[in-house]
Amino acid sequence: MVFPAIALAFLPLLLTLLIRYRFYFALFYRAVLVRLWKDCITGLSREERAYQYILTHATPGDPDSILEMFDEWCSKVEYISNIGPKKGKILDRLLMEQSPLTILELGTHCGYSTVLMARALPMGAKIYSVEMDQRNAAIAEKVIRLAGFDDGTVELIVNPSDEVIPRLRSDFGLESLDLVFMDHWKKCYCTDLQMLEGSGLFRKGSIILADNVLFPGAPKFLRHIRKSGLYEWKIHRATLEYSKGIRDGMAELVYHGIK
Repeated sequence: MVFPAIALAFLPLLLTLLIRYRFYFALFYRAVLVRLWKDCITGLSREERAYQYILTHATPGDPDSILEMFDEWCSKVEYISNIGPKKGKILDRLLMEQSPLTILELGTHCGYSTVLMARALPMGAKIYSVEMDQRNAAIAEKVIRLAGFDDGTVELIVNPSDEVIPRLRSDFGLESLDLVFMDHWKKCYCTDLQMLEGSGLFRKGSIILADNVLFPGAPKFLRHIRKSGLYEWKIHRATLEYSKGIRDGMAELVYHGIK
């Protein structure tokens, strides 16, 4: 009789935790448990399943249709951490206001944000998109080409970011970066930003937009931008893409250099 009594005593605490963290439990279920189950029964990766859905439902050569089907799949079928439509509007605004010609994307994943940016580029602009995972890069390549963008608009670079950044000048002929979008491993945000600072590719007015700085979070990155004195910056408060109740944010930085 002791064990049921102890269990009953802990029931209110358990219910409190379930209610308080229900959105995190829901995210764990969608992002981890469903993924593992589907991986087992389909023999395909989550990214491959997403591409199959897009290939079946989207209109080839129509970037908006491809993004719409991506959002539908992530909202109703399985979870993938794209930038999503709500935070995507922040990126759209920057593209419209700044008309960047040279864009560096760190973290292509399935190509969602790449397509989102490519559809709004001014004439002569180009995206250099870096993805370290070869399987994800293969999916992103298909998505980007399905949307109608060739190598002249999007160049996909399959390598870790810390290997690519030092070679942007020598291997790709870049002189400066107008916009950097960071959506790769959050632990790499700070070191990659510091590498870019040392590369000489930032000019006064270069924009850096970093996703998910509050969840899962990039504390070292945030500490660096606060202390460095190199940036004018702000946090755009939001919720995690395709999820409810989980607070997140994007950091928008404008590079000014040492004053």
